[in-house]
Amino acid sequence: MMTEEFHKRWRALPGSAGADMQRTVTMASLIEKETGTTSERALVASVFENRLRLNMPLQCDPTTVYAALLENRYRGAIHKSDLASTNPYNTYAHAGLPPGPIANPGLQSLEAALHPASSDYLYFVANPRAPGSHHFSATLAEHEKAVAALRGGGN
Repeated sequence: MMTEEFHKRWRALPGSAGADMQRTVTMASLIEKETGTTSERALVASVFENRLRLNMPLQCDPTTVYAALLENRYRGAIHKSDLASTNPYNTYAHAGLPPGPIANPGLQSLEAALHPASSDYLYFVANPRAPGSHHFSATLAEHEKAVAALRGGGN
């Protein structure tokens, strides 16, 4: 019944006709785990699509957590050993999308995966001053400056 309902909703999504369902659901699962903020989902999707286009690793923290969970070694935080894991779900170690979804994405994440925002962003970092929001950057230098500022190490 759940699968039938999913397919019904999938067919009703604008842009789903002709879209690769596996790729879209996998991308949407990453978006779902990265942000709960509806207004940011399409921007997160744009970062991932831009990185895929440039063959950059996605470096999606939730995939690294998922890989560690699959191997029964997640300890509540990401460690250097997690980032170095060769698990195919670890998008720090492997370019491209992981082999499958890491979560059950909601409708808004599916829509964002089908219709990412148009941006030049390649990076984002969570903003602890505005829970659920992120700072988006186009360059590594810009991103590093944002990380330092948001974590209290910058101006």
